[in-house]
Amino acid sequence: MSEIVLDQRLEQVIAELGWKQFTRVQQATIPIALAGKDMRVTARTGSGKTAAFLLPMLHDLIVNPNRQAHTLALIMLPTRELARQTVSQINIFAKFSEVQAELITGGEDFKVQAARMRKNPDIILGTPGRLLEHFEAGNLDFSDVRWLVLDEADRMLDMGFSEDVLTLAQACTNSPQTMLFSATSGGAALTRVVETVLSEPEELWLDSVRGLETNTVQQVIPADNVAHKERLLQWLLANETFQKAIVFTNTRDQADRLGGVIRSQALNAFVLHGEKDQRERKLALQRFRDGNARVLIATDVAARGLDISGLDLVVNFDMPRSGDEYAHRIGRTGRQGSEDGLAISLVTREEWGLMSSVERYLRQQFERRLVKEVPGKFTGPKNVKSSGKPVGPKKKKGKVAAKRKARPKKRGARPARPPSTKDGLARPKRRTRD
Repeated sequence: MSEIVLDQRLEQVIAELGWKQFTRVQQATIPIALAGKDMRVTARTGSGKTAAFLLPMLHDLIVNPNRQAHTLALIMLPTRELARQTVSQINIFAKFSEVQAELITGGEDFKVQAARMRKNPDIILGTPGRLLEHFEAGNLDFSDVRWLVLDEADRMLDMGFSEDVLTLAQACTNSPQTMLFSATSGGAALTRVVETVLSEPEELWLDSVRGLETNTVQQVIPADNVAHKERLLQWLLANETFQKAIVFTNTRDQADRLGGVIRSQALNAFVLHGEKDQRERKLALQRFRDGNARVLIATDVAARGLDISGLDLVVNFDMPRSGDEYAHRIGRTGRQGSEDGLAISLVTREEWGLMSSVERYLRQQFERRLVKEVPGKFTGPKNVKSSGKPVGPKKKKGKVAAKRKARPKKRGARPARPPSTKDGLARPKRRTRD
């Protein structure tokens, strides 16, 4: 495949998986990781970054085992779904070795998890909140950790895990080799984590969302309102050709509502969001992966890290709030080496400016589309600015200025501050000369 040399047990798995070559992210990062350097990597969803940090980590744990030590590797991730997917990848890559991994996330029995920790697994991975609970309870010892991975670090900080991440990272007192992956450059919080946790890191900017290259066809369909969007969605699911589809909303309430709308068409659909308990979320994803349900309605909790084969349609029922979130959503389909996908955004007049901002951010022009079978009054703005945003009504500056001029000024003396002294007693008035 390349000049990258890994332990033969890993190469055997790679051969069984039928990989012909490493992705661009893997080619760039694996040699640096094998050389023992810290890394900060910016790469979009679907670029193959999970294997980029797992393969060098597993190579080291296989070649340099230490059965007497505590946990040797810690991986922090933002969501349960991404954590479960990552542990499944570990189990695949490590199947010819003795490396053991344990998953620690919310939604499972705390005592059962603590018992698993006592088996001293080589790799611990999970979400920061639950990891910190176990650490503070004395169930985890990170003093021997030699690999630390912060995956989707920007997302973890967006979710409010900044302090948890720093606390856990600083508990790894053995100066571990650290790799931080994010889909965006992040803000001040991410810069703080980088400066605190990484030591002279190599910085790699690979497959940025702003340079988004995808084999996914991206379309925009104008919509009048939520009710019109629901009719459009029903038509699309009934008439588009697809194996599996994800419908994204911005709120949990909207996701639940759409679940009922779609099931009314006799389509088997599952809803995935943060208020669903662990069992419901796991069941929804498993049945969606197995093909028992063709449609998954989700909030952005599902937008990162999910790798589902056969997913060829993404519908943004609500326009995502940023270009980065848009890229993560459509990154579910048309992934590296997979079949073409279709991403459709249903956009109202009020969302058109946001959609234009996403286009500018990604430096792309989405295909405009009308569904004549479900007509609406709004077919797109008649006039747009050079930025792509719709032209709004002009403000009548003369009348506004006249109103301001005619507005009476408030008059009245400002109440005097009561005299006082340092000890709180009244101070006598100072006499002034005439």
